[in-house]
Amino acid sequence: MSYKILLNLILLVSFLIIFYVVQTNKEQTDAFRNKQEFTNTLVSVFSTPMMKYNLSEETTPPSISVVDRYFNVWCIFTKVKSRSSSLRYKFDTLVKSILLHSSIKLSFHIITDTKSQYFAQMVFDDINSSTTPIEFKVQYHDVKNITSQLSGLTATMLPYFSSQPGAYYSDALFFISLGLHRVAPATQARAVLLDVDTKLVDDIALLFQEFNRFGERAVLGIAPELSPVYQHILYSYRSRHKHTPLGSPLSLGGFPGVNSGVLLLHLDRLRASAEYNHLLTSQAVRRLANKYSFKGHLGDQDWYTLVGMDRPHLLHLLPCGWNRQLCDWWRDHGYRDVFDSFAYCGQRTRLYHGNCNTPIPRD
Repeated sequence: MSYKILLNLILLVSFLIIFYVVQTNKEQTDAFRNKQEFTNTLVSVFSTPMMKYNLSEETTPPSISVVDRYFNVWCIFTKVKSRSSSLRYKFDTLVKSILLHSSIKLSFHIITDTKSQYFAQMVFDDINSSTTPIEFKVQYHDVKNITSQLSGLTATMLPYFSSQPGAYYSDALFFISLGLHRVAPATQARAVLLDVDTKLVDDIALLFQEFNRFGERAVLGIAPELSPVYQHILYSYRSRHKHTPLGSPLSLGGFPGVNSGVLLLHLDRLRASAEYNHLLTSQAVRRLANKYSFKGHLGDQDWYTLVGMDRPHLLHLLPCGWNRQLCDWWRDHGYRDVFDSFAYCGQRTRLYHGNCNTPIPRD
């Protein structure tokens, strides 16, 4: 009997020893796993920008299907008075630069008036006579018709994003991009909208490939602003929020705002996004403007900057090389000490933007 008791005690002690060893190993494994997870969290925190933008990098994006497909390029070309107009020259430079480097079929959509259309046709006729190897087509859209359809949207935006009635950016033209998804043909799923004062120095197919980099909820692609204009506009907000990245240079980890000279519009997503379209309502615009003490004067790009500050997931931030802005006006108007940190772009220039009438380098 005592033998059985002794045997049971030995078995019990053995079981307890085995259980202790197993439990200790599990705790060590869990501790290692928890430590590893914590380390990964730290790495994630310190390697992620303060604001979660879909920031594109200078690497080769996934390819796009180009078989029997035309890619939509929009441009606003109005108020051209004569053949010698600087606008006509800029338009000529833009279109020819696109076709010179393009490897894909293009469908140009020109928002214009009657007189300006005449000069636009001259540009395309000249290109046709020189037998460009790129297949393209052109469609003209009446600016009065489009601005009429978007008059309500323009009226909503003007009080917040125009310096004064009659000012340059108070024109309805500078708000067309905000509602292009409402007036563009329903068959168009994606489009690139370019300012007339831009010039391509690389294949526009590479710009269209940026659509493949959009985050799941991103509805448009736009490049960072390369001047301190939004540091200036956000002075009041920044004075109350000393450590905000808003209005700081991208080169220093901030969000400098965006520049609408180059826009990638995911038209299907723009049409379907209840969140984005709600932001276009007067109530939502007023709330955002008040939240950031924002009074802009640059039309649509003021709006996109507000969206980027409040809903960064809606934007895909393009590499600065796709909108290399050349204007240095702010350097001589109170921001010389910080201008270079805003204007810095360490990426290859693929598109020049001669904003504020700055000359674009010749080939």
